[in-house]
Amino acid sequence: MPFAVRVLTAADVTQVQAVEREVFPGYFPTTPFERELRSSTSSYLVAWRVPGAGLDPARRPTSGQRVTSGSGPARLAAIMRNAAAGLRRVAGTVDSQMVGFLGTSYGADEAHVFTVGVRRTYRGRGVGELLLIAAIEQARSKGAATMTLEVRPSNYVARNLYAKYGFDVSGVRKGYYVDNREDALILTAGPIGDASYVEMFVRAKQEHQRRWGRAATPAASAL
Repeated sequence: MPFAVRVLTAADVTQVQAVEREVFPGYFPTTPFERELRSSTSSYLVAWRVPGAGLDPARRPTSGQRVTSGSGPARLAAIMRNAAAGLRRVAGTVDSQMVGFLGTSYGADEAHVFTVGVRRTYRGRGVGELLLIAAIEQARSKGAATMTLEVRPSNYVARNLYAKYGFDVSGVRKGYYVDNREDALILTAGPIGDASYVEMFVRAKQEHQRRWGRAATPAASAL
């Protein structure tokens, strides 16, 4: 998959501001991402395009790499070392093509997804679902018991995606959206640590991977 997810950094602020302006052109005031980076109760994940869309197994080894000829454990170990080095380079890259972001706030034992946006040209390519997967993994790693979010009743695409990951309607916020005073459905998932939820989540994540491919996403504990 040519996309990956990582935690927002200070180097990303200009890019994530541009994404927010595109996705939410009428949103004011804009999010103070520099201040949000210092918050102990919120976290932002960003989706970005992996440079080169992954490793090319046919490329020549770069300086410091060595390809072992023949077969057996030595060759396998060399391949694994080279692949790990490549993934470390990818994970450490601040790419110019940030394609989306998601913000989550944490309080008590609840994680609340309060914003999510994907650039228009990258919608329908599994990016929003990839961000949601990473957010659920992050919430589980932080010990959250439940996850909540709001969605427009008219946004059937988003509602179907959230239902796939166990989000059910738990309430309504009247006139929540300022642009047209549309209500918001409150969706809740969990307990996200229960075995039944984890089993469902793993199946949904595997389905995403079968359709779109695996993403070079860090472990949940690193998000």
